[in-house]
Amino acid sequence: MTTIAADVIKELAAFRSGTAPVVTIYLDVDGRRHARPLDYELELDHLVREALDRPGGAAASDDLQRISDHVRAGLDRTRVRGLAMFSCVAEGLWRVIELPVSVQDRVVVNAAPALAQLESVAQESARVGVLAVDKQRARVFVFELGELLHSDGLTDELARDIDHLGNKDQGDPSHHVDELVANHLRNAARQAFDVFQHTGVRDVLLAVPDQLLNALERGLHPYVAERVRGRLHVRIDGPLDELRESVLAMEHEITVAREDQMVAQLRAAVGTGNKGVSGLAETLAALADRRVDLLLVSAGFSTSGWHCSGCGCMASVGRRCGRCEGEMDAVDDIVEDAIDVALAQGCRVEIVSESADLDVLGRIGAVLRF
Repeated sequence: MTTIAADVIKELAAFRSGTAPVVTIYLDVDGRRHARPLDYELELDHLVREALDRPGGAAASDDLQRISDHVRAGLDRTRVRGLAMFSCVAEGLWRVIELPVSVQDRVVVNAAPALAQLESVAQESARVGVLAVDKQRARVFVFELGELLHSDGLTDELARDIDHLGNKDQGDPSHHVDELVANHLRNAARQAFDVFQHTGVRDVLLAVPDQLLNALERGLHPYVAERVRGRLHVRIDGPLDELRESVLAMEHEITVAREDQMVAQLRAAVGTGNKGVSGLAETLAALADRRVDLLLVSAGFSTSGWHCSGCGCMASVGRRCGRCEGEMDAVDDIVEDAIDVALAQGCRVEIVSESADLDVLGRIGAVLRF
């Protein structure tokens, strides 16, 4: 399965076709909803017909055929639930990205790839590390989009075995027990740092009893400590599926908290009139001026608009460009274009899934560099 790397998205965002349309198709192939290949093939047929029925759709027929042939050639759906496919035969573009999560079925025919859904999935694909510890054992896991990428563990000298080590006849062995536990926690912290740094973990979750929490946290390397987002209440030897579900639920909470923080930052910037704009028209103007640092878009936001092929400006109304006075091209989804332009400019882009505050601000906004 293809990893969604930032450079792949940037490469697609920078692609522009001057001679032929670019076809983007997102196709849900999740076996939980589509038991047979025929089920998602019928949905693909619907998307192809939808594209061909649009004005100028015939120009994309070769790309649509290539996409159809690829899907019908067969898919290994063991770990694949969604496809993102990008094609422009005339310009040599062909990219298929297999995703471990479902996507919303959609076709876009435009001068550039439509990347909003792919960017949204990429945001969710940040790696999550789990450090599970008790007095004797430690286990380290790394997940990405619910998939287990790494699992490792260690077992230190059991505290209950201290009687067999010749210590009991030396008096109260409790300090030996404490010393063994402290050493075990240091080993666990060291292992977590080694694994999480090597695998590029962004968020860390701890599964540790209350009585060990403070001691464990004191021993964490700063790289790990600054990434701790919360705790899981699971058994260290519990089923993997139980752990995975707990991680996914916590990931959702982390995402919502992160989105709330970014939207609050935008709202404050807009409210003070300092380095923040909201609403489609002002956000498109800020992108044209290359002032955007962070673009926030409500998930599912889509509306038609205008894009100037001369100077690159975008607008919600046309047809005359307000910058160069050239004639603008009508586009089905100007929000997709805005996301593509932002990515090409190196801006941070966040697709916000659950924020009424961003909806009130017009479903799109930007924190500005200047």
